[in-house]
Parts: sequence; structure tokens; C-alpha cells
Amino acid sequence: MGSILLGAFVGFLVTLLLGVTLGLMLPFVGILIGMLVGGFVAGVIARGVFRGAIAGLLAGLLGAIIIVILALVGATLLGGLIGGIVGGIFGGIVGLAIGIIGGILAALGAIISAIAGLIGGAITR
Repeated sequence: MGSILLGAFVGFLVTLLLGVTLGLMLPFVGILIGMLVGGFVAGVIARGVFRGAIAGLLAGLLGAIIIVILALVGATLLGGLIGGIVGGIFGGIVGLAIGIIGGILAALGAIISAIAGLIGGAITR
């Protein structure tokens, strides 16, 4: 019997690993691919259609939240290191804009992750 939380956690780790690795080469596309694979892995571990969909959705949502936070903090720190206090303020504004765009794409990725989790769960049945 599979575990929804274990599947969501492993799917989250796979999402972040692939999302960050592929995101360096293909921004946003790499994150979506990471969420697709992470959701599938979450569904396989959770075993079952409904359980896989829930685990995939949780993995996608956790990955989306972390990716948006990393975008905001990264842009703020980069602006602060390059331009001081004013650069940090403008970096925060840019990070907020990137976070909003990334949040919209991450919400799409969470839906993709849930569908992948459903498929992964269906394969195990």
C-alpha cells in the first residue's frame, strides 16, 4: 500500500532537482518538465489513481511555492549585491514580477503534476 505523503515528498524532491537543473538551461520549461516527472513519480509511489492525483498535486504545489520563493529571494539578493540598498529594492520588485509570472506557470505545473500523478497511479494498478 502506497503512501500519499511519501509520494508527495519524493515527487517534490524530484520536481526541485529537475526543475532547478533543467531550469538553468530552459527557464520555466525545465520547471514544467520537473513537475511532470515529479508528479509521475509521486503517483507511482502513492499507488492508485486518486492517491496518485493527490500526491502529484501536493508535490506540484510544494514545488511551485518553493520555486516562487527562490525567484523572489534570488532576485532581491542579486540586486542587493550588485546595486546596494536601492538595487535590493529594485531587485525585490523584479523578483516579485518574476514570482507572479512563475506562480502562474507553477499553478499550471501543479495541474500538470496532478495529471501526471494520476497517470503514474493508474499504471501501478
